[in-house]
Amino acid sequence: MTRIILPGKTIGIIGGGQLGRMMALAAKEMGYKIAVLDPAKHSPCAQVADIEIVASYDDLKAIQHLAEISDVVTYEFENIDYRCLQWLEKHAYLPQGSQLLNKTQNRFTEKNAIVKAGLPVAPYRLVKKQDELLEAITELSFPCVLKTTTGGYDGKGQVVLRSETDVVRARELASQAECILEKWVPFEKEISVIVTRSVSGETKVFPVAENIHVNNILHESIVPARISEELSQKGIEYAQVLADELQLVGTLAVEMFATADGEIYINELAPRPHNSGHYTIDACETSQFGQHIRAICNLPLGETNLLKPVVMVNILGEHIEGVLKQVNRLTGCYLHLYGKEEAKLQRKMGHVNILNENVEDALDKAQELHIWDHQEQLLEGKR
Repeated sequence: MTRIILPGKTIGIIGGGQLGRMMALAAKEMGYKIAVLDPAKHSPCAQVADIEIVASYDDLKAIQHLAEISDVVTYEFENIDYRCLQWLEKHAYLPQGSQLLNKTQNRFTEKNAIVKAGLPVAPYRLVKKQDELLEAITELSFPCVLKTTTGGYDGKGQVVLRSETDVVRARELASQAECILEKWVPFEKEISVIVTRSVSGETKVFPVAENIHVNNILHESIVPARISEELSQKGIEYAQVLADELQLVGTLAVEMFATADGEIYINELAPRPHNSGHYTIDACETSQFGQHIRAICNLPLGETNLLKPVVMVNILGEHIEGVLKQVNRLTGCYLHLYGKEEAKLQRKMGHVNILNENVEDALDKAQELHIWDHQEQLLEGKR
């Protein structure tokens, strides 16, 4: 018999960052209590939680304490100790389980899982040691990209190889950690799909987002994505296949490359709410965070229809002053700040959802605010 976690119960969240915070806010709107575990005191999630546990993610005693006070446990990011997850799966209620997270914590096992599901990825090779790098480059040829199999985000832990001159940097990375070498995909658009599947198997997919990165950090998500209906449907279909094949419970973000010849290649998976899904808070009937809570509590999933075209723009540390100065001009915009105490360069501090009758007008609105001028200059001619 499947378990239903009703409002009034306590949801334990591993990870106190902005994803945990927005998860907690959605859950509290639905009437749940929140307990959070994070190494940092007064984390973004802890600021809105009922109970705060300050401990490292591999502290099994702290994990056990979280389980004792929670009716269901979830997580906001991937880099959690697998041993602790296995304990939770056995002794507490972790509806997402540990297997999917274990697969996606390693880029090589993640690629293998996608291929096993029958879906396309760029050709790839495992590089366990420095000596295997040249052989892998010979097999795949330039251009290609070397990534560490574990860790790394926002472009960290990777090297793009366009010619022999890039091999030195790649060899240095390969000497430090196990890596995966991937053939470069000449994509026209980067897109993503957020899919949610409940304990009982009900599945809902959010509209396709078009994502634009600057310095390997997501700058903006544009919804609906400016791609053909055929490509959009293919992306949605791929996300649904993965949700079923991987026996997803909760939320999965599927990042993809769309090429000019109408092909889609899956790039990465994230078994949690995702930055490219933040637009759903204001632009969809149900947010990705509310949907995630519904899924792990085994409540009926909400509708995912897009209410209005939207552009989500990230606010980094260097933007926060400009955003605060422009607050009175944010008409038609929805500002979300994450409660981080220190505004560091390239640190995600919040986001703005700009809704309009069409995405072009929403993009124009973002430019008019002059908050992201540096990013806009780097993007000039790329849109």
